[in-house]
Amino acid sequence: MRLGSPSPEQLRKELFIEIFSKSQLPSLYESILNHPSTSDELRRAIESKQLRNKQKYLHSIPPTKEQLPLKQRISSEMDDLVDGIILLHKSDELGWSIFFESKDCEDMSGYDLAHVRDYIRLFPDSALASLFKGYFLYKREPLSQEEDSDDNLNTANDEDPMIIILNASASLSDTILANRILGEIYLSEGDYENAIKASKQGLQHLRQLELATGKTLSQTRIGLQVILATSLVHFFPPKHHPESTRIIDEILQRSPQNTAALMGRGFIVQAASRWEEAASVFKQVSSLLPDDLDVGLRAREECAWCRCQLGLFEECLAELQLVLDNLNDFGGEELNHDRARCLWRIGKCYLEVGGSSIESAFKHFISALKKDSEFAPAFTSLGIYYLENAIPPDPIRSSKCFQKAFELDARETVAARRLAEGFANDREWDLVEVVAQRTIDGEGGLNAGMDKAELDATSRYLPTNSWAWKAVGVVKSHYRDYSAAIQAFQISLRVEPDDQSLWVRLGEAYNKAGRHVAALKSLTHALEMKPDDWLCSYFIAEVKRGMGLFEEAITILDNLREARPNETGILALLGQTQLDLGLSQISDGFQVRAEESFVNAIQLALYMIEHTAGFRTIAWKMVADAAFQLSCFSDFVNGASIEHALQHISFPPLQDTAEDIIKIVPAPKFQKQAPLTSLEIIAVAIYSCLAQISLYSLSHTTNSGAWYDLSVALQSWIKKAPPSADVSAAKEKVIEYLKKALQLDPANDIYWVGPGNAYFLPHAKAAQHAYIKALELDSKNPSTWVKLGLLYLYHGDVELANEAMYRAQVLDPDNTLAWVGQFLIATTNGDTSDASLLLEHAVSLPTPVSQADYEFATRVFASTKQIQRSDVVQDRLLPAFFLLNRYKLRLPNDTSGLHLLSLVCERLGHLSFGAEVVERAIGMLESVYEETEDPEVERKYTIANVTLGRLKLSQAEYSASSILFENAMGLLAEKDAEDEATEALKGNLEAALGFLEDGFACAGEDLLLRGHITIVLAQTLWAIGTEEARETAKSRLLECIASDPENLTAINTLAGMGTLTDDDGLVDAALSEILALPIEQRNKLDPQGHGDVKQAISIAQHSVYADPSSLRPRNRLASLNVQRGQNNEAFALLATEAFAASKYEADVEAATAAFSIQAVAEAASSPLLGTEEDNKTHAEDGLLRDALRNAQRAIMMRPSETRGWQTLAFVRTRMSLNNTAYNHK
Repeated sequence: MRLGSPSPEQLRKELFIEIFSKSQLPSLYESILNHPSTSDELRRAIESKQLRNKQKYLHSIPPTKEQLPLKQRISSEMDDLVDGIILLHKSDELGWSIFFESKDCEDMSGYDLAHVRDYIRLFPDSALASLFKGYFLYKREPLSQEEDSDDNLNTANDEDPMIIILNASASLSDTILANRILGEIYLSEGDYENAIKASKQGLQHLRQLELATGKTLSQTRIGLQVILATSLVHFFPPKHHPESTRIIDEILQRSPQNTAALMGRGFIVQAASRWEEAASVFKQVSSLLPDDLDVGLRAREECAWCRCQLGLFEECLAELQLVLDNLNDFGGEELNHDRARCLWRIGKCYLEVGGSSIESAFKHFISALKKDSEFAPAFTSLGIYYLENAIPPDPIRSSKCFQKAFELDARETVAARRLAEGFANDREWDLVEVVAQRTIDGEGGLNAGMDKAELDATSRYLPTNSWAWKAVGVVKSHYRDYSAAIQAFQISLRVEPDDQSLWVRLGEAYNKAGRHVAALKSLTHALEMKPDDWLCSYFIAEVKRGMGLFEEAITILDNLREARPNETGILALLGQTQLDLGLSQISDGFQVRAEESFVNAIQLALYMIEHTAGFRTIAWKMVADAAFQLSCFSDFVNGASIEHALQHISFPPLQDTAEDIIKIVPAPKFQKQAPLTSLEIIAVAIYSCLAQISLYSLSHTTNSGAWYDLSVALQSWIKKAPPSADVSAAKEKVIEYLKKALQLDPANDIYWVGPGNAYFLPHAKAAQHAYIKALELDSKNPSTWVKLGLLYLYHGDVELANEAMYRAQVLDPDNTLAWVGQFLIATTNGDTSDASLLLEHAVSLPTPVSQADYEFATRVFASTKQIQRSDVVQDRLLPAFFLLNRYKLRLPNDTSGLHLLSLVCERLGHLSFGAEVVERAIGMLESVYEETEDPEVERKYTIANVTLGRLKLSQAEYSASSILFENAMGLLAEKDAEDEATEALKGNLEAALGFLEDGFACAGEDLLLRGHITIVLAQTLWAIGTEEARETAKSRLLECIASDPENLTAINTLAGMGTLTDDDGLVDAALSEILALPIEQRNKLDPQGHGDVKQAISIAQHSVYADPSSLRPRNRLASLNVQRGQNNEAFALLATEAFAASKYEADVEAATAAFSIQAVAEAASSPLLGTEEDNKTHAEDGLLRDALRNAQRAIMMRPSETRGWQTLAFVRTRMSLNNTAYNHK
C-alpha cells in the first residue's frame, strides 16, 4: 500500500458507491415488491435484501457536508423499512438490531418492553435476547405479563444474571446496547474499572454509528456519559475527577437536571473540600428527587455531611437523624451499609462537638459497626477515640482498630498512616512497606488503576497520599534499593514540592546511588528552603566527599562542628573525610599535606574517644586507618607533629585475646631524640585495632572489620620488621585473624581477598580458592581479577593469567595493575615490542604503580647506552626522569631508585641534582651495611661511589672525585676505569697512566669503553711530552681506530697529533680512515655536509645546551641560522649582554668569528631600499651602521683573518646598493 493512500475499507466503500449509483437493482427490487403476484415469502426476502443494500450504501456515503442530504435521505428510507419490520413483527434480525441500536434514550427505561418481548419471541436463541433476559433478571423486573405464559420470556431463577449478561455480551461487543447494559451493571456492582471500559467502548461505537448514519443520538450519548462520569468519580477518587468534571459539564449543558451528573459534581467538589458548593449541589438533587429513597435520600445525607464540615453541627445532626429514620423505616438488610455510614457520620459530628458528646460519638461508632461489621471508617474513628479521647488512652486497642480498618479498606489512609508510624517507631520496616504499598494500591497506584493507554494525562502520577510514597522511599533506602527510593521520593514531591524533608531524603538517596550531581542539587534546594537545617548541610558535605571535593566538605563540617561540637555523626564524617583527603594527597604526591590530614584525623578520633561515649569503636577505627597510612611512608617530613599526636594515644585495657599479639608486637614507645619509624606507627595501628576489638563482643558481626584490619596491619608489620625478628608466629596470627573475620562475615568479598594474599606464595590452591570465592561475591571487582591473574602468572599458568587480566581491563580500563600484568605476560611470552608498549601505557595511567615506574625507567636507561647523539638521549630519558622523580616521592628510601635517578641525571646533564640524589643513596647504604655487612649492600655502595665520582669529575671537582674513586677501588678486587681522567686532570700523569692501564684491562670487549680509555690514555701520553710517549700515543690510537673504524674522536685526536708534529703521513692516515667509511655512514655522521641543515642545527642546539657559557657552539649555531636566512635568531644568540664581555677574553678567535657572524646577520637583516619610506625606516634603525662597526671590530682583533675582510666587503656592498637606490629615487 502506498503512503497516503486510502485504506482497503475506504476503497471498498468508494467502489460500492460507484457500482450502486449505476445499478438497476434498487428499481428491480421495487418492481418485484409492487408486482401483484409477489408472494409474501418472496416479498420478505426482497425487503431483507433491500434493507441490507440500503444499509451498506448508507455506510458507504462519506460523512461530508456535501453528501449529508443524500445520507439523510437514505437513512430515512432505511428507517421506513425498519419501522415496517417492527410494526409487522417480521423476523428480520438485522432490522430489529438496527432499531435497538438507533434508539435514542438516556437510560434503559427508554426501551419499550413490548418491543423487547416481541424480539425475544422472534429470536429466543439470539445473543441479544439472552442479554435482555439477563438484564431484566438482574434488575428483578419481569419481562412476561401475568396473562403471558410464553416460556421464551422467562429465565430460570437459579441462573446468575451476571453470567448470562457476560456470556451474551461477548458476541455483542461491537454494539452500543451491549456496552451500555454492561456499563450499567458494572456500575451497580461497584466495578468502576470495567464500567469505564464498557462505557468508553459504547461511546466509540456511538460515534461510529453517528458517522455512518448521519444521525445524532444525543440522549444515548448522555446515558453512556453518565455511566462513564459516575464511574470516574468513584474510581480511586480524586484521581479521575478532572476527566469526569469535563464529561459532567458536557452532560449538564444538554441536560441541566440530570441527577446522576449533579451527584457526580457534588462528590467532586466534596472531595476538593469545597463544602458550601457541594452542599448546594446536593441540595439541588434532593429538591429534584424529594421522595426518592435512593438518590434523593443520599443527596440529603451528603448535604448534611457538608454542613458538618462547615461547623453547622446542629443542622447536620438533625438532618442526619431524619435520613437515618427514613432508612430504618424503609427496612431491608441491604441498606445496613447506608445505615452504618449515617450512624458513623452522626458519631463524627458528635466527636467534633466534643465535651460530653464524645461518649455519644463512641456509642454511634459502635452502633455503626453493629449495623455493618465491615464498615472500615467506624474502626478508624474508634481507634482515634481510644488513642486520643479515652481515659486512660488505650494504644493497644487503638492499634487493633486501625489494623482492622486497614484490613477492611485500604483507602482508610488515616488508619494506615498511624499504623505505618507505629511500625516505623518499632523499626519494623517490612510492615511499614506493606502498609504503605497497600495504601498506594488502594488509591490506584501510579496509573490510577488503569492501563497507561487508557489513563488520562492529567491523572498520571498524582498520588493522594504522598506520605505513603515517602514511607516507601524510606524503606527502600533502608534496604539499599536506591533507584526505587528515588522514584518514590520524586512521586511524593510532585504532590508536596514544599516538603523540605522530602528534598533532603531525595538528596540522600541520590548520594547513596552514586548520583552526586543530582544529590547536590536536591540538597542545595532543601538548604535554601531551610537554611538552619544542619542535617541538610551534613548531607551536602557527605556528597562533596563522595565527589572528591574533600576540602569543601571539611569546611562545611568544621562550621557544623562549631555549632554542634559533640555531634557524633559530624565528627565521624569529618574524620573519614580527613582520611580520604590524605589518601588523595598521597596519590597526588603531596606527602606533607597527607601527613597533616592523617594527624588531623587522629586528633579528631582522640576527641571522639574522650567526649562521645558509645561511639569509640568508630574513633579507634579512624586511629587505626590513619596510623596505617602514615606507616606507609619511609620517611617523615613533619615527624615531630606526628609523634606528638601519637604520644597522646592512651590504649584501653585489652581483651585476653590480645596477649598473643602483645608478645609478638611490642607496645609503641616514642623515645625522645630517637627518629620516628614506620615500624612504631604500624604498631599504633595494631594496638588501635585491638582497642576496637576490645569494645565489641567476640560474636558481634560488625567486629569482622576490626579483625580484618588487624590482620592487614600485622601483615604490614611483618614486612617492616627487622631481619633479625622472628615473624613466623605473626604470620600464623594473620591467617587466624582473617579466618575470624570470615567467620563473622563470610559474605564480604574483601575478607576473602585477604587469605588469597596471605596464601599467594606458600599455598597456591588455597589462594586460588579465596580469590574465586571473592569473585563469586563480587565479580565486578577488577582488583580481585588482577590478583588472581598475578597468582596464575606467578605459578606458570600464562593462559589463565591472561584471561583474568583481560577481565580486569574490561571492568576498569584505567587499572594500572592490569596493564602491568599484561606487560608481565607479554614478557613471559617473549613479545618484547608488545611488552614495551604495554608498560609505556601502564606508566601513563593516572594511578601510579611504583614498580612499573622503576621498570620502565630501567628499560629506557638501558636502551640509551648505545646511543651517541645527545639530543636523542635527552628525548629518550626525559620520561624516565619524571617517572623516577615520582618513584622517589613514593619510595624515598629505595637506594636502587635513587641510584638510577642519579644515572639518568648524569646523562641529561643535571649534575648537581644527580650528585645530591646519589649522596643520599650512599648515606642510606652505609647505614644498612653497618647493621648487616651484606656483600650485596657493599657492592651497591661501591657502585654508588663510582657514580658520584663521575658526577664530581664532570663538575670539575677533581679532588672529591679522586677520593671517591680511591674509596671505590679500595672496595673492589678489580679496579674500574674511572680514576684515570681525574688524575690526568690533576696533573698526576704517571699515576693516571697506571689507572688507565688497569681500566683498559677491566674494559674487556666493550669497544665503547675501550675507546674512551684509549683516547684519555693517548692524551695523557702526549702530555708527558717525551718522544717515546708520543709515539706510544699514536700507536694506541691506531690500534683503537683499527678495532673501531667509526670512532671519530680517536680519528680527530690522531689527526691533531699529526698536525702538531707536521706529520702529513699521520694526517693522511687519519683522513683515509674517514674516507674508508661507507658514504651512508659518512653522511649520517655529517648532516651539514650532505645538506641536512635542520639536523645540523639540532646538533648545534644540543651543544649550546650542554655548554651554554662557551662561545664556539653559539658561533656554529648562529652561522647555521644565517645560512637558513634566520638572521634574527643568529643576532639574538650573539648580541646578549651575557656574552658581550666574553668576546674580548681568552678565546680571541671565537670572539672574532662572533663579530663577523653578527655583522653579516645585521647587514642581511636590513632590506634593500625601494621607496623613500623604506629609506626613512632604514635610516632610523641603523642596522647597516651596526654591521659596519662589528665588521671593523673583527678586523681590529685579527687583521690576518680573511673572514673579517670578507665580512667588511659584504657590509659595504649592502650599503652601496642602498645608496644607489636612494639616489635613483
